[in-house]
Amino acid sequence: MHNADRLAPLAALKGREQTHMLINEIYASIQGESSHAGRPCVFVRTTTCNLRCSYCDTAYAFTQGQAMAYEQVLAKTLSFNILLVEITGGEPLLQPLAGKLALDLLQHGCEVLCETGGALDITLMPEGVKSIVDIKTPGSGEAAANDYANLKRLRPHDEVKFVLCSRADYEWSRDLVRRERLHERTTVLFSCAFKQVEPADLSAWIIADNLPVRLNLQLHKYVWPPTKRGV
Repeated sequence: MHNADRLAPLAALKGREQTHMLINEIYASIQGESSHAGRPCVFVRTTTCNLRCSYCDTAYAFTQGQAMAYEQVLAKTLSFNILLVEITGGEPLLQPLAGKLALDLLQHGCEVLCETGGALDITLMPEGVKSIVDIKTPGSGEAAANDYANLKRLRPHDEVKFVLCSRADYEWSRDLVRRERLHERTTVLFSCAFKQVEPADLSAWIIADNLPVRLNLQLHKYVWPPTKRGV
């Protein structure tokens, strides 16, 4: 599938890019990943993604969603009275109003996370947003899409995540972390592609290499059934 075909759902916003967002779902749950795992969090899941990772567990967000007025998106997000919000997808940085949403949430006293696939410039989000940047491994099938300039854009409160499909993915990621000294600049997360790498194995590899990274499990898949949506 060509990139233009992947972005076709954004046509629903044609002429309304400054008044509407393409939204898959907005819900409250427990944050399942990153250093914020375990905290109550509101998720704003946008529709459409420019990537097709082999392990993607939110493929429904490629096309499913509706154009929502920006004011409605902001109001629904704030209605839960939870001050941790993650803007995710899909790929949220494809949404013209994602940065405005983040800024307005910050101004309402929220702590804002942005989960992004790492192929787009993370400075599209305003200062104060905590970007969680997914560096695509070879096993993802999308490593060629990585915007490595993002590694220079990282701030101490940002995080980088590697989703590992194999031992080879682990070694590729380990070498990148060491070469770029990522652990000296930000939190580095190593995650198992669900049911492809066992947490015990990944833990053993990290310990054996004394690697300064954080084991990142998808907590929500252990609390609820792995395919359950809206959690």
